[in-house]
Amino acid sequence: MTKIGMICGVDEAGRGPWAGPVTAGAVILDPAQPIDGLTDSKKLTEARREALYPEIKAKAITFGIGWASPDEIDKLNIREATFLAMKRAIAIMGIVPDKILVDGNSLPQPLPCPANAIVKGDLTEPAISAASILAKVARDRAMVDLSNRFPGYGFRKHKGYGTAAHSSALQELGPCKCHRMTFAPVRKALEAAA
Repeated sequence: MTKIGMICGVDEAGRGPWAGPVTAGAVILDPAQPIDGLTDSKKLTEARREALYPEIKAKAITFGIGWASPDEIDKLNIREATFLAMKRAIAIMGIVPDKILVDGNSLPQPLPCPANAIVKGDLTEPAISAASILAKVARDRAMVDLSNRFPGYGFRKHKGYGTAAHSSALQELGPCKCHRMTFAPVRKALEAAA
């Protein structure tokens, strides 16, 4: 019988929004402590994600949550900032896995061990699903915090995504320091304010 080594799942949340960080989760699940209901975080209700979040943290062998700030997104671009958040999440785990599985079609470089990119991996690989849930819940909570610090933009509701309400708040208030200034709608609002 072949021994299956430690598999780390990695996924991100928050590539598309106009504001806030991009967040990545990295998780090594414990086969002895299965978790029911793991799937792509976008397929779960907020309540279900919130319920799974502490369970994943409690039952995983290890996990990490990594961030890249709006400034880093503007400096690097969203793809490279996402990769930076992923590498930070992997490093925080404190364990080098035998293999890393990343949701998507490309991999951050360098990584500490062999890795595969899996398109829609958050639907098929439980470790990636778990990483997706950690990233999404952590980011949503950060956006609620930003909503308290920057009232008027509606971050609590739309989490920084490009909604009609967010667009009108941008036009009315101009961007705040948690906006991604290189994203077209934010850039336009910045130019209009100037």
